[in-house]
Amino acid sequence: MPEFTIGIDIGTTGTKTVLVDIGRARIVAQATHDAQLFSDAPGHAEADPTQWLRNVHAGIRDVLATSGVTPDRIGALSTTGMVPAVVPVDGTGAPVRRALLQNDARATAEITELQHALDAETVLRATGSAVTQQSVAPTALWLQRHEPDIWSRTTHLVGSYDWVLMALGAPAHVELNWALESGLGTITGERFEPMYAAADLSAELVPAVLSPGTRAGALSVAAAEATGLRPGLPLIVGGADHVLSAYAAGINAEGDWLVKLGGAGDILVAAEQPVIDARLYLDAHPVPGRWLPNGCMATSGSLIRWFQTLSGGIDLVALDDEADTRKPGEILCLPYFLGEKSPLHDPDLRGAFVGLDLAHNRADMYRSVLEAIAYGFRHHTEVFASMGVPLHRALVTNGGSRSVLWKQILADVLGTPLSPIVGHPGASLGAAVIAAVGTGLLDGWDSTAMFQTVGEPVVPNPQNVDRYAEAYAQWRELGDVLTPISHRIARKARP
Repeated sequence: MPEFTIGIDIGTTGTKTVLVDIGRARIVAQATHDAQLFSDAPGHAEADPTQWLRNVHAGIRDVLATSGVTPDRIGALSTTGMVPAVVPVDGTGAPVRRALLQNDARATAEITELQHALDAETVLRATGSAVTQQSVAPTALWLQRHEPDIWSRTTHLVGSYDWVLMALGAPAHVELNWALESGLGTITGERFEPMYAAADLSAELVPAVLSPGTRAGALSVAAAEATGLRPGLPLIVGGADHVLSAYAAGINAEGDWLVKLGGAGDILVAAEQPVIDARLYLDAHPVPGRWLPNGCMATSGSLIRWFQTLSGGIDLVALDDEADTRKPGEILCLPYFLGEKSPLHDPDLRGAFVGLDLAHNRADMYRSVLEAIAYGFRHHTEVFASMGVPLHRALVTNGGSRSVLWKQILADVLGTPLSPIVGHPGASLGAAVIAAVGTGLLDGWDSTAMFQTVGEPVVPNPQNVDRYAEAYAQWRELGDVLTPISHRIARKARP
């Protein structure tokens, strides 16, 4: 009888595969393969879907080889990934260009056009989010106008993790939260017709919308040969990476909240009712009837990697050690190196370092990067508080949570203890659990507690809390002051 499942996370900087022993609630093997981010022009963020697929094939082969688990013991496979990445495909499901990622900021004119064409309150109430950089319709409009040959060959727009399931054998589809966050679907699960009309989109552009845990299809013979798995393996719909990361971390009870330190920065809160605000996004929780209001900053780990590259590729642990010796809040960094998503929704913002003098070095600048991302999370907590959303138990996950310094800065800036999920591989585990739920290997949606190990909380340093409160107020003021300058710079950079 099958007793293992596979979860695959299509991330901005890498593709992660985990093999999970469901009965023993443990990960038995995992593999990560690097993915390239393409930014050929200011504001552009793209990825190559064929590289994702190569990584998926290699990752599955790796976990099978490492674990020694035979294909007949694998019960299902599910995927997760960044959302709403846009993969234009033709009638065969083949990509007709590189994927445009969720932090791509090229469609600024189209965002403004659709904002003017549609009633903002109607959009917000129907879809749970405003027309922003996160919306897919502006991207579709940009493709129509700037790449008409590509658009003429486009049959569907799908998400990153949806396309991977399609490449493995599933028919064309999109997952529920891709449809919702794209702004093309409503909270009640229907097509949002005013957006289709305003962007001149065909009704067939978005294929069938499937909920997490649904069987999307079966592994093809070709995919079985490429991966070493058995043909016919059930392919189960997973979900958005931030949603499944929160689900696997145990963000289930109302007031549970998660700081997710990935390539982008996510903050999610469990709620019993839809929470609608133009500054935020709204996702459906994988557990039916629950919701995940959330925010997503355009850069987090990606900004850290950028700074690491500029610093000559020095090890991040060494950068942490250097930065730990520097004073908090000395330099202000605006982390808007790909514009900003929530809560500002302004793709024309630009990054900045302010307060430098000749006594500062890379350690000061690196620390200011970590602090800037923490300030962005604090901005979100203030938005939640203004809406009356309770924030009780705070957790932290993903790659950045391995940094002791970054976790301490976050706790100090947020003014609350942060509990790390130990050994949490992120959304890939959530996908593996959903694969088990979707095939009956697990009895219900509330089965994630058996997979979680919560570490000792990181407690705020009282000496730094007040210092950071002052620095945060200056950071907000600096953002207001530099916004019009950023806008002028962004306009000049456009072709």
